[in-house]
Amino acid sequence: MAIPLLLVSVGAIAAGAYLPDRYVGLVSVESGAVLLGVTLVVRYLARRYLRARKNLFDTVAGFLEHDASPSFTTDSEGRIGYRNPAAVQRFGGADGQTLVAALGDTFASPSAVLYRLQSRAQGKGAAREDVVMRRGHIRLSVHRLGPDGFLWRLEDLVERGSVKAPESIGLPMLTASKSGAVLYMNDAMRRLAGGRETTLDRVFNDLPLRPGQVHEVATAEGGRLRCRVAEFSGPTGRREIYLFPAEAEDDASNWSLADDFPVPMLKLTAEGRVLIANRRARDLLGPGTPEGRSMSELVEGLGRSITDWMGEAARGQGQKQPEVVRVRRDDRELYLQVRLGRVETPKGAELVAVLNDATELKTLEAQFVQSQKMQAIGQLAGGVAHDFNNLLTAISGHCDLLLLRHDATDSDYADLIQISQNANRAAALVGQLLAFSRKQNLQPQVLNLRDVLADHAHLLNRLVGEKVRLELDPADGLPTIRADKRQFEQVMMNLVVNARDAMPSGGTVRITAEARTLTEEMSRDRATVPAGDYVVIRVADEGTGIPPDKVSKIFEPFYTTKKTGDGTGLGLSTAYGIVKQSGGFIFVDSALGKGTEFSLYLPVFHAAPDVAEPAAETLPKPTHPQKGGVVLLVEDEAPVRAFASRALRLRGFTVIEAANAEEALQILEDPDLVIDVFVTDVVMPGLDGPTWVAQALEDRPGVRVVFVSGYAEDSVAEHQARIPNAVFLPKPFSLSELTNTVTQQLH
Repeated sequence: MAIPLLLVSVGAIAAGAYLPDRYVGLVSVESGAVLLGVTLVVRYLARRYLRARKNLFDTVAGFLEHDASPSFTTDSEGRIGYRNPAAVQRFGGADGQTLVAALGDTFASPSAVLYRLQSRAQGKGAAREDVVMRRGHIRLSVHRLGPDGFLWRLEDLVERGSVKAPESIGLPMLTASKSGAVLYMNDAMRRLAGGRETTLDRVFNDLPLRPGQVHEVATAEGGRLRCRVAEFSGPTGRREIYLFPAEAEDDASNWSLADDFPVPMLKLTAEGRVLIANRRARDLLGPGTPEGRSMSELVEGLGRSITDWMGEAARGQGQKQPEVVRVRRDDRELYLQVRLGRVETPKGAELVAVLNDATELKTLEAQFVQSQKMQAIGQLAGGVAHDFNNLLTAISGHCDLLLLRHDATDSDYADLIQISQNANRAAALVGQLLAFSRKQNLQPQVLNLRDVLADHAHLLNRLVGEKVRLELDPADGLPTIRADKRQFEQVMMNLVVNARDAMPSGGTVRITAEARTLTEEMSRDRATVPAGDYVVIRVADEGTGIPPDKVSKIFEPFYTTKKTGDGTGLGLSTAYGIVKQSGGFIFVDSALGKGTEFSLYLPVFHAAPDVAEPAAETLPKPTHPQKGGVVLLVEDEAPVRAFASRALRLRGFTVIEAANAEEALQILEDPDLVIDVFVTDVVMPGLDGPTWVAQALEDRPGVRVVFVSGYAEDSVAEHQARIPNAVFLPKPFSLSELTNTVTQQLH
């Protein structure tokens, strides 16, 4: 472009010198001079740009000269400007060639891949992508060089010690996407298929593929070949598919390449005896030689006999679904997913097994099942506790009514006392169920653990007896925690009693406490402890230990390793529930014959700044405090309602009964009826307690409320916080507890 402009400018100057009109000639000369100046500037800048670009490319070429990875520079149209010796050796060195032509058919759709990467590099400066080429996996990266240049580099990704590259295996092999598009075929596969195919349905005549089984492959010139398929799932859903001959599989020489497979494989007799195992299968099955051994010796079924399963497969049944089995190894826990295929040989039916490591899958499944089981047990425990609390309220309440009519000299008095005491014991047992389900009522307070353990030491010493020695060693300067003191003492008692029972011949129970700061979250035993400050309490014994297969079950309610009559199986489940409800974590470490140690992680309490308490709302005085007041009692359990009604009437209250919330709201439609206290159950059919009370208080804002429930206070705490002058009374309650609570609400 610069040369034509130069000629035009010179011509304009020359023409201006010979034009007859002096003014026109002067203008022509001036225009030519300006154009000449612009031309010289443009030519100078162009030469400067080309020189700078050449320097840039020469610099890049100097860096890439000894690079072992093939590298190219191209312009925006894809024409190669430079290729380093590694690229020349691998792809040739034709002049004027484009990068697409240089790469050829070394991977699927090279033009689309290169265009995609170049577009990304144009906008972001660089881009890269992992692709499958004829000689393995490579990383193709591109960097922008100036406004219209690009640097390309191909880096091999074959790892040391990994499976041989596809071209060196000798087995027909292809790589396919999840949708069935063929991404790559090695030389052996292209020779078998008569060229490169683009989709799996052009390679196999009987899709879908079933790993480990025989499929029909379409070969060159319309032929067909039966091959056994081995499939390996790679990243992003990519599938590596290997083929080996299905005919004459009784010849061990046909398995000579099996060690190169990236998939563990076994050849078995119909009875399940291992004939041949490739290298990866031997690694999974553990030390020793698997050949000649029965599968039932190597693995165990999960609820199904290995012998039965092998027999079905040998008869051509049950081959569609894989089975998960556990490997009989002492060094680690290992699960395998096994898919069987039946092979007809001159010697009879044989089996080919394709193995996959399913340990991670089984671990996740076990964690999920355990979580679901514990949640279900917790819900069951809470529901059972609710129903039992209703029954115990009726039993203990009517017992209290009978005791009012008897004195200590009556012959029935002792029997009534026994009924009352056993009802209280049953209530304590239900409380442990609620503790496990984390629904019991806690009264947290700030605790100094050193003082609490010291005060509790005398009781713990009585519990361990004479054969067992108790050692307390809390560290100095322990930070405070916030927990229910009574419940915390219950946890320590349960752990110490278990430690004592684990040492029938005597020993030492050691309790330590120390401060610990977790700078990052800690994961163990299917739990994650957030980073933060904790007080760690450890209770260790020198007992018999817990078998490894039972450790995961010890926190389940009613599970115990003690003999019948020696325990309820609720001690550790109660401790688990209390610790979790207090915001902590509990872990166990045990070794058979050496002892067990429980570790409690309780969060440190950091005191918040004092906040001024809001002024209490002044409500009108009750209507009839001197006469006992009027109580609306709403309870769907008839025995509980009968006891509560009689108890309140005995204390001088006027009681109006309702079996549900709807009936209560209907009673309150009478504007002349004056009510001082609502006593209502929380969980009822239809409207629950907090809901109907909130509706009733819109027209009667001065009425006090007593919520009663067999569930924990947590179930009503959120609603109770929005309802003024409401208190909670847990079931089972005694006659005096009910009447005192209602009286306090009135006064």
